[in-house]
Amino acid sequence: MKLLQASALLLAASLARAQESDDTTHGPLWGSTSPPKYPSPWIEGTGGWEESYRRAQEIVSQMTLVEKVNLTTGTGWQTEACIGQIGGVPRLGLDSLCLQVSSGGVILGDRNSVFTGAGTIGAAWDRDLWYERGFAVGTEHRLKGVDVLLGPVISPLGRSPAGGRNWEVFSPDPSLSGIAVAETIRGIQDAGVIACAKHYLANEQERLRQVPEAEQFGYNITAGLSANVDDATMHELYLWPFADAVRAGTGAVMCSHNQINNSYSCGNSYTMNYLLKGVLGFQGFVLSDWSALHSGVSSALAGLDMAMPGDIGFLTGTDGRSYWGTNMTVAVLNGTLPEWRLDDMATRIMAAYYQVGRDTNHVATNFNSWTKNTYGYKHVAAGMDYGVVNQHVDVREGHGDKIREASARSSVLLKNNGALPLTGREGFTAVFGSDAEDPPLGPNACPFRGCLSGTLAVGWGSGSADFSYLVSPLTAIQNEILGNKVGAISAVTHNWAYPEITVEAAQADVAIVFVNANSGEGILAVDDNWGDRNNLTLWDNGDALIETVSAVCNNTIVVLHTVGPVLVNSFYDNPNVTAIIWAGLPGEQSGNSIADILYGRITPGGKLPFTVGAAKEDYGNDLVYEPNNGNAAPQVDFEEGVFIDYRAFDKADIEPIYEFGFGLSYTTFDYSNLQIQKNESSEYVATSGMTEAAPVLSNHRTDNRADYMFPDMPRIPLYIYPYLTSTDLEESYNASDYGMPSSEWLPEGATEGSPQPRVPAGGAPGGNPQLWDILYTVTATITNSGELPGEEIVQLYVNLGGPNDPKVVLRNFDRLALEPGESKEFSATLTRRDLSNWDTTIQNWVITDYPKTVFVGASSRKLLLQDTLP
Repeated sequence: MKLLQASALLLAASLARAQESDDTTHGPLWGSTSPPKYPSPWIEGTGGWEESYRRAQEIVSQMTLVEKVNLTTGTGWQTEACIGQIGGVPRLGLDSLCLQVSSGGVILGDRNSVFTGAGTIGAAWDRDLWYERGFAVGTEHRLKGVDVLLGPVISPLGRSPAGGRNWEVFSPDPSLSGIAVAETIRGIQDAGVIACAKHYLANEQERLRQVPEAEQFGYNITAGLSANVDDATMHELYLWPFADAVRAGTGAVMCSHNQINNSYSCGNSYTMNYLLKGVLGFQGFVLSDWSALHSGVSSALAGLDMAMPGDIGFLTGTDGRSYWGTNMTVAVLNGTLPEWRLDDMATRIMAAYYQVGRDTNHVATNFNSWTKNTYGYKHVAAGMDYGVVNQHVDVREGHGDKIREASARSSVLLKNNGALPLTGREGFTAVFGSDAEDPPLGPNACPFRGCLSGTLAVGWGSGSADFSYLVSPLTAIQNEILGNKVGAISAVTHNWAYPEITVEAAQADVAIVFVNANSGEGILAVDDNWGDRNNLTLWDNGDALIETVSAVCNNTIVVLHTVGPVLVNSFYDNPNVTAIIWAGLPGEQSGNSIADILYGRITPGGKLPFTVGAAKEDYGNDLVYEPNNGNAAPQVDFEEGVFIDYRAFDKADIEPIYEFGFGLSYTTFDYSNLQIQKNESSEYVATSGMTEAAPVLSNHRTDNRADYMFPDMPRIPLYIYPYLTSTDLEESYNASDYGMPSSEWLPEGATEGSPQPRVPAGGAPGGNPQLWDILYTVTATITNSGELPGEEIVQLYVNLGGPNDPKVVLRNFDRLALEPGESKEFSATLTRRDLSNWDTTIQNWVITDYPKTVFVGASSRKLLLQDTLP
């Protein structure tokens, strides 16, 4: 069966499912299909990419066919030092590029930092902190010799609070997430490393996302799940923060494992060609998530620019086969893949390379993902080239102090009945919970942090990193009290030791209870949680631990180290629970950060980046935990539309325990004097006109196929090369069960390189430039009316007025530091995009005629000032 014939059959099956969706048993989105969009837009070097584009064209023009293919294909799993690596072009002085995962630290490295989790520092609502974190993370990757940092994470956005990788994302709110993502990308790329925004698109759960994982956990499915999303929801919710990422200049975007409307993300021409490269005007390159590639030529025509890790058998055993590599060379030679598309792929990669200054910031890779030892095999999969593979370069550069401050300023004070701040002279302090202690087997005992042992400072999976050290809460509190040389401290860190807990708690002047809840990537199951959480309860008997302590101590402080929302019903209104702090995933400085909050060195100022509800059902939707479509692709219908998190609570009029944006301080704030200024702006005009024709930068093809045969050099087993293995193209093609690609099965328009109509909503990185026009400036006066210094996060919400719009949507914010009695002006802008809805008919943004209301407040439910837009 030919490759694209197989794609056609899959499309036919999808269409059949769409027709079956008339059965109301399933709902309107079941079996949705993704429309074809061709050709793949070529990079034009707009929006600040002009010089990088020129330089990229210059070097790609000098490349041969196999050199360009080498630039787009990973060398294979465990064939080089990094998680992913592409072949270089030594003739032109271009080394192999190293791609390494985790925006929270250099995964599988050593002597690096483990930073505050994104979902935790999202609670800081602080642009400067986000930029600084991005710059520090980028710096550590650069100093290790990484070219492409696989982060930040945008998707999952957080459709369901139980999503396993939500802790890697700043917030389920698209505006908060988008602003944090943009600042992070600027920081990473200012440090000289290419940022890769991921996982594109609608990648909202771990379970059932890919077949090998599902089989590992006992499920018999033939295709990964399909996230079925309507057009308006896609633009107004899930695509929104990706627009911020593209506008910020992200050099790369990673497509995800899941299907989107029954088309795999890494082969989906609608989401890559139309949405990303068309509507958003993305100038960088798209790379596949590891093992998320399911086809060769068709994925390249659909907009994919780089195949990772290169080989097909990543999860089922490295076998040296590839959808790309040799097959792409074959596809160009037999006319299936137009050379302009290969040129565009290579140009996009090189443009991103120059855009962040990799040519001047380059550091040779000095670590190895597969061993911490100094010596090992350079090519692990082949067991070849033994020597020095890890130079143990310390890249931390004093980042620990920044992590400590960032995690403290991200902590959210949920309750305080006068118990905080502590003085360290309380008399007898008792600490409880396994979450307070050092991991008994060390902080790196479990691969990819795939267990729960000791204090929880990072989730599990590819978003994690190895600790150079981890300061536990118990250690920090002991140091606090011992440093004062007064008082006493005791700890019980076994969560089921009820007699010992009761004895200690009954004597305590203050009891501090540490509890947690974990989640992570679907490559691992922890305590039967397959990446995603099975529920929102605390782990390791946490509720019973709190109940036991608070039953005998009337001054019980609870600290939550969790990946996201947890159910707090059993203790939040207990009068003996005098304070509650959500500390999230604080990274390596965990104990010191919480001590800074507990003992008042830093006044709590964080606000929740999500909603804490009374029940999992209150969030309005859930994950699909079991296959629901026989052994075919599970169908996950996003029928709730844009109503996730606080929007869902508002729509259903459900009272949360702690609303989105909520957070207390050690002081109080007053709001007054709301003012709205309308700014001059031109009328919105849809982008029009035609592109230039696709540039063909070089044509080094010859009629002699022997010119493309493997050269006279040692061949590394299992390594992915661009060379032919035979002058017979049919014999050289080695990809899969599919036969060699043929132009007979090309989608209509896929190879068309003539000028193309511009997308009306596009026109520049991030979308139509006029979307970013500032239409209004909103100001208010904020006063510290308490007796202590503090920081207030002032939030700007908008009601767009339509019958199907959320009650309010966050659009802007600022974090103000105020001394007692001091007043400052809060000032925030509203852009055209902030006030627009997506029109599915004209495929563009519109500001409706419905009256629009502006709110300024301290949370999504504490809207203290309001006025209508003039």
